[in-house]
Amino acid sequence: MQDPRLVSPAQAEDDAHYEAGLRPRRLDDYIGQDRVRENLQVSIEAAVQRGDALDHLLVYGPPGLGKTTLAYVIAHELGVPIRTTSGPVIEKPGDLAGILSNLQPREVLFIDEIHRMSPVIEEILYPAMEDFELDIVIGQGPGARSVKVPVERFTLVGATTRAGLLTAPLRARFGIVQRLDFYTVQDIEEIVRRSARILEVPMDNAAARELASRSRGTPRVANRLLRRVRDFAQVRANGRVTFEVAQAALHLLEVDAAGLDEVDRRLLLTVIDKFGGGPVGLNTLAAATSEEPDAIEDMHEPFLIQLGLIERTPRGRMATARAYAYFDQAMPGRGLF
Repeated sequence: MQDPRLVSPAQAEDDAHYEAGLRPRRLDDYIGQDRVRENLQVSIEAAVQRGDALDHLLVYGPPGLGKTTLAYVIAHELGVPIRTTSGPVIEKPGDLAGILSNLQPREVLFIDEIHRMSPVIEEILYPAMEDFELDIVIGQGPGARSVKVPVERFTLVGATTRAGLLTAPLRARFGIVQRLDFYTVQDIEEIVRRSARILEVPMDNAAARELASRSRGTPRVANRLLRRVRDFAQVRANGRVTFEVAQAALHLLEVDAAGLDEVDRRLLLTVIDKFGGGPVGLNTLAAATSEEPDAIEDMHEPFLIQLGLIERTPRGRMATARAYAYFDQAMPGRGLF
């Protein structure tokens, strides 16, 4: 489901063109995620020294944090090509077998949304990951036989936003597992300044800091806001993004100091004003806000929960004391039942 909001961490149709140009190529240029970067530097350098393929790598975490970017950086550091696909695209075992049989030595195969692969496809992947072989069944019925076809030693980089949906056998075959966390404001500020230099946008440090503070700890959101602020500065200012220009642009875009947009605020106020702070069931909340239940659960709630503004309980969604404070409202007393 595509989230049309400006602050959505999911990739929009117009993001791909810009992200390709802003994507770092080396680990030294990859900002943030220090623990992940240091671990990968050691593993990559060891693989290069041995002249062997890097262990299979699973990267998981919320959308927009740079999982795809990291796959490209790894391939560049290894000095090998990268082939990209996604779990939903691989529909038949022959599709995956064709990809695997055409890989070059040590090549990186990047599978996005790997949790969405079907069990039949996974069965093809297991021997390829472990033994670098494909088990192909020739013939049908009693005369059918299995033939092992070798494939080149390769590195599978799997990315997922929902690691809990991965099957245990697939998860166990990854030698390296890394989680990407939300970025600090300082890291996002550095990313904004780097992106502004690449896009040739004159920007003050205070403006970069303001953009970073409203970007939900997500580089994709930061770069998207940067593009919109750049347009505002070009049309209504002299082209330079100052602190005042950034604030005016973000006010026009209805992205507040906490990174919340109009949809976030409406969702919170619905829980507070219409349902007394909750608990309120997901379907009831969806009907009251004219949103789809899946959209609320997958797109809107995660950041509100991260900020501690809303909580999921067995009885439904509830606004927290922090949510009331956000709207300068007193939180009513709640009984035990």
